[in-house]
Amino acid sequence: MDVGECTITESQTEDADWQNKWKEYFKQFYVDDILIKPSWEELKPEDEGKMRIDIDPGTAFGTGMHETTQLCIRQIKKLVTKDTVMLDAGTGSGILSIAGIKLGAAYALGTDLDPCAITAVAENMQVNGIGEDQYDVILGNLIDDKEVQDKVGYEKYDLVCANILAEILVGMTPVIPACMKKGAYYVTSGILKEKEEVVKEVIVKSGLTVEEVTYQGDWCSITAKKN
Repeated sequence: MDVGECTITESQTEDADWQNKWKEYFKQFYVDDILIKPSWEELKPEDEGKMRIDIDPGTAFGTGMHETTQLCIRQIKKLVTKDTVMLDAGTGSGILSIAGIKLGAAYALGTDLDPCAITAVAENMQVNGIGEDQYDVILGNLIDDKEVQDKVGYEKYDLVCANILAEILVGMTPVIPACMKKGAYYVTSGILKEKEEVVKEVIVKSGLTVEEVTYQGDWCSITAKKN
C-alpha cells in the first residue's frame, strides 16, 4: 500500500479555541429523576423543585452526558445513605461526588491527576451549594503514589467510585480494597462491554465480590462489594 510521505506535523491550539465552543452542545438532561444542567443555563419553570446538579466541567472531564457517568449515578443512587463516606477516584469535574452528596452522602473525597480538576470541583461544589466541610480533592496518582494513598486513608470509605477506562481500572483496582470498610461497595465504569470480563477478573483477584453489572449503549458498570 502506498501511504505517501507519512509526514508528521505538530502545532499548538490554545485552550480558548475550544474551551467555550463545546458549550453549544451541552444542554440539560435527566438521569432518571435527576436533572443535570449546565451551570450557565437558567432553570426552566417546569423544572423547579426537581433534584438537580449544576455542572461546568471547564477543562476537566465530566458533563454527565456520557453513558458511563449515568451508569455510575444510578448505582450511587441505589447505594448511598446519610452516613456514606465516598471516595471518587478520577473525579474530573466532581459530578459523581456531587451526585453522592446531593443524594445524601455525608462526605466525598476526590482524587485526580489533572490540576484542572481541583479548580473544577471547587467551583462546581460551590454552585451546587455544597460546603467545604463536605468534600475535598487530592491531586496525584492513587495507583502507585504512597503519599496519595496515605492521604486518602485506609478502611475509611463506604462507597468508592471509579469512572475511568478499563485499562486504568486494571491497575487501580488492586489498591482500592485497602481504602474500603468491610461491606463497602466499589462502583466502576468507563468499561466497554468487550472489556467487562477483564475488569471483573481483576476485581475478583483483588478480593471483592461482583454484585451487579449494568449496561447502557456500548458500556457497562460493575459494582462489587468488600465482604
